[in-house]
Amino acid sequence: MKKWKCTVCGYIHTGEEPPETCPVCGADKSKFVELMEESAEAVKADEKVIPIRPGAAPEPEAASGIYETIARLMVQHHAHPVSTHIPNGVLPVSFLFILMAAMFNVAGLAQAAFYNLIFVLLSMPMVLFSGYNEWKRKYNGIMTGSFKIKMICGAVVTSLAFLVVIWQMLNPGVALHGSPHRGLFVLLNLVMLGAAGVAGFLGGKLVFKD
Repeated sequence: MKKWKCTVCGYIHTGEEPPETCPVCGADKSKFVELMEESAEAVKADEKVIPIRPGAAPEPEAASGIYETIARLMVQHHAHPVSTHIPNGVLPVSFLFILMAAMFNVAGLAQAAFYNLIFVLLSMPMVLFSGYNEWKRKYNGIMTGSFKIKMICGAVVTSLAFLVVIWQMLNPGVALHGSPHRGLFVLLNLVMLGAAGVAGFLGGKLVFKD
C-alpha cells in the first residue's frame, strides 16, 4: 500500500491515492507527495524539521538578527501551542462565572469573570503573533481551510474579549438581573468560548496529526 505525505503539515496517508483534502490541515491533494519505501522509515525524524519552501535557500543556523532568532526559537520550542493554553484554559472558567452571575445575580462572580477576561485579552497578542509566526515558518504560509478558520477564530476571540471587557468596565452590572442586555452579554461570552474551542480543536489536529 502506498504512503503519501502532506507537505504542509506532515500528515501521512495510506492508500492508492492521496486524499482530496488533508484531514489535518485541509490542504488539497496536490500538496501530497508519495513516500518511497526507504524514505518512509525516516518520516518521524523529518517531522521535527521545519519545512523550507521549494527552491528557497535553507535558513542559516545563526539567525541574522534578534527578531529572526526569537522567531525561530518560538517555533522550535512550541510557543504557539503553549500560549494558546492561556485563553483556552481561562475562558471556560470565565464563562462559567458569567453564566452563574447572570443566573443567580452574584456581582462577585461577574467581577471575577471580568478579571479573567482581562487576562485573556492581555494574552491574545502573544497567541496571535506566535500563531502567525508558526504558520509562516512551519507551514510555509500556505492558506488552507483549517488555517483560515483558526485565524478567524483568533480574531473573534480577540475582538469579543475587547468588547466584553470594555462593556463590563462601562457597565459593571451588565450580566446581572435588571440589565436589558444580560442575555446578549452571556451570548457574546459563549461565542468567544466556542471560537477558542474550535481553534484549539484544529490546533490539536495539527499537533497530533489525527
